[in-house]
Amino acid sequence: MKLSMPLMYAGNPRDAADQVSQLEKAGLDTVWVAEAYGFDSPTLMGYLAAKTETIEIGAAILNIYSRTPGALLQTVAGLDNVSGGRAILGLGASGPQVIEGFHGVPYSKPLARTAEVIDLIRRGLKREKLESDAIFKLPLTKDDGAITGLGKALKILTHPERDEVPIYIAGLGPKSVEQAAEIADGWIPHLFHPEKAHLVWGDALEAGTAKRSLSLKPLEVTAGGMVAIGEGPETKALLDFARPIFALYVGGMGAKGKNFYNDVAAAYGYEAEAAEIQDLYLAGKKKEAEALIPTDWLEAANLVGPASYVRERIEAFREAGVTNLSLTPASDDPAATIAQVKEWVS
Repeated sequence: MKLSMPLMYAGNPRDAADQVSQLEKAGLDTVWVAEAYGFDSPTLMGYLAAKTETIEIGAAILNIYSRTPGALLQTVAGLDNVSGGRAILGLGASGPQVIEGFHGVPYSKPLARTAEVIDLIRRGLKREKLESDAIFKLPLTKDDGAITGLGKALKILTHPERDEVPIYIAGLGPKSVEQAAEIADGWIPHLFHPEKAHLVWGDALEAGTAKRSLSLKPLEVTAGGMVAIGEGPETKALLDFARPIFALYVGGMGAKGKNFYNDVAAAYGYEAEAAEIQDLYLAGKKKEAEALIPTDWLEAANLVGPASYVRERIEAFREAGVTNLSLTPASDDPAATIAQVKEWVS
């Protein structure tokens, strides 16, 4: 099992990025760089490439709407080069609030678009010409809206560091997860409950795996949560720091009827809580929403408690199929925490 960590920062990502080299020395295998509608991921990933030597640097995630397949190809090829072959491309559909609100692009056909983008990137890394006659028209002809009609099929000008870069899909809905199991190198779920994950995604993973090409390696899964090792109630109390994140996603990341995280909470068996959390959050009552996050979910999705308990949670994630345990250390010495967990998973 590998160890990874999302790049956490408040305002200035340089400060957080500068700490990654210490975590790398402690045994961290992968760092994930989010984008949403904040700073772009590729800039920070390039900065991390210059600051580190061995750690994998993953985008978690780049959305499939705001960049063309050609731009995504250039980005992942460039990042893989400056990192010496350490890039991971995490892709996802994001949601209509970000795609249509922040980027001004119609939120349409997320599954078909994802499949086509991945296919074009994989072919592009092998320096095949980018050609498509589906959602993307490459090259664009006058019949498809071209102004000049002078477009021609092109392959990437430079030679990529690798002709295959791992591509992960961040998916929560059954169809998206099935797609990840079928065509992606890895899957990135969120708010992962190891003991209940099979209730939500088991059938989708099985269906996708049944259609998976033999040319692909087994699906990698990256999931996890906060980690804090210690005795006593003061350590368990740290779980409350996770409440705002859970409430944000379950209650505020989307509109009523269009919140994938709320759907997951309901599928875990927290349907009543999920509905009330969303109502409170959208009404601006965030603290009340946070208080309703089920404690048993917080305990299962995070690794907080005595060493023996944290080791039990590690095994629960492993048994649920997680191959890359993503951790957010809640300690004054994150590197020491990573080093301790690395010893346990090795």
